[in-house]
Amino acid sequence: MTSFNAPLGIFYGVFSFVFGLLFGSFGNVVIARLPEKESVVHPRSRCPHCKNQISWHDNIPLISYLVLRGKCRNCKKPISIRYPIIELLSGLLFLFIYLKTGLNWTMLELIIFAWAGLVASTIDIDRRILPDVITLPGIVIGLIGAALNPDRHFLDGLIGVIGGGGFLWLVAYVYAAVRNEEGMGGGDIKLIAWIGAVLGWRAVIFSILVSSITGSLFGISVAAFKKSGLKTAIPFGPFLYFAAILFIFIGTDVMKAYLAIFFPFVD
Repeated sequence: MTSFNAPLGIFYGVFSFVFGLLFGSFGNVVIARLPEKESVVHPRSRCPHCKNQISWHDNIPLISYLVLRGKCRNCKKPISIRYPIIELLSGLLFLFIYLKTGLNWTMLELIIFAWAGLVASTIDIDRRILPDVITLPGIVIGLIGAALNPDRHFLDGLIGVIGGGGFLWLVAYVYAAVRNEEGMGGGDIKLIAWIGAVLGWRAVIFSILVSSITGSLFGISVAAFKKSGLKTAIPFGPFLYFAAILFIFIGTDVMKAYLAIFFPFVD
């Protein structure tokens, strides 16, 4: 945790949270429109039911949802609670990343990844796709950040991209060859490469391990309540994203301890 010097630290923390809320609100627009190949900037936000444009005072993150009691002012139909959840998650991510890193280039890189990854993961939950328009630029931006950020190493990011993407591609290829069916989408491969580009190769190992465990537990739980059993298809992207976010806050210490025990020769 970075030092928290009041009152300036409080101001930056509040600013980060509010900024995250605003980006979360925009993220909801991207989640709804990107899969439909619609513009994310025009027209203005509208009710998903009656399609009426939403006034600015009804589009204030979190507050408007509470004031309107989760309903459209015009048609009175309920608005999904996911809208304020995405806004709140985005705000909290921005805040906690600031508390973790302070104001620097690393913070900028991490909030870009956290926000875009949240959007992509939510789309994956809805549509079972991780949009290339998010993941591929994410890889490029991550590598550029690794080259320019003095607190990072380009080789670390490059190994993360090649090792992470290459490993999942190999797993997907072998699975498809053995089972004669697709077990992992190309979007997951690009997502882990993106994680590697931004967070490095250690994050790749951590994310694959954690996402495999959490994804398996979730899949077993879902299968227990569905007739499709273990054939139930679940998106893997959100589990990779969750693991990457977890790595940002605790993963470095966990991986250092893991490598020290099992791979003491690795620096």
